[in-house]
Amino acid sequence: MNILILGIGNILFQDEGMGVHFIHFLDEKYEFLSDKNSVSIVDGGTLAQRLIPEIVKYDEVIVVDCIDADNSKAGDVYFFDYKNTPSYVNWQGSAHEVEMLQTLNMIDMNKDLPTTNVLGIIPKRVSDDTTFELSSEIINAVITMESVVLKHLEKLNISVKIRNMNTTIENISQISFKRDIINGPKI
Repeated sequence: MNILILGIGNILFQDEGMGVHFIHFLDEKYEFLSDKNSVSIVDGGTLAQRLIPEIVKYDEVIVVDCIDADNSKAGDVYFFDYKNTPSYVNWQGSAHEVEMLQTLNMIDMNKDLPTTNVLGIIPKRVSDDTTFELSSEIINAVITMESVVLKHLEKLNISVKIRNMNTTIENISQISFKRDIINGPKI
């Protein structure tokens, strides 16, 4: 089974870039191991529909992105099956040109959508003020996000080895712009 962890967001707009920062964090901190399965980590940024040819190559996808949900607060983390999105979740993104939700809908209409789960986080700050700084609520949520992804990967027979214990989301958010798309599309 080929598994994709896809980070979505605009790193220039504070917490909006958390999906991208988080996948870079995972890539720096962990090594993913399996005899039968593979894990690819892709920085999807704001590419949205340009990611379609890449997404359809996989059997399982985890999309990491900002969401909105009823009765939520900044830093709340949600993990759900895209095809069974809870009614209280409004997954419209924020600064993406073409939203990831519409992109997944297009793939699904063509019956090409792999099993897709969403790891969503409620952002605190999303604005036109460009900074790589993340809010404390988002930084504190990384432990939960990390736990959710690792447990899900374990269910998919992926073992995890810590490569760099000292990796922090704060450090990664300051260098995400320097990193290339990892194992990703050449668009």
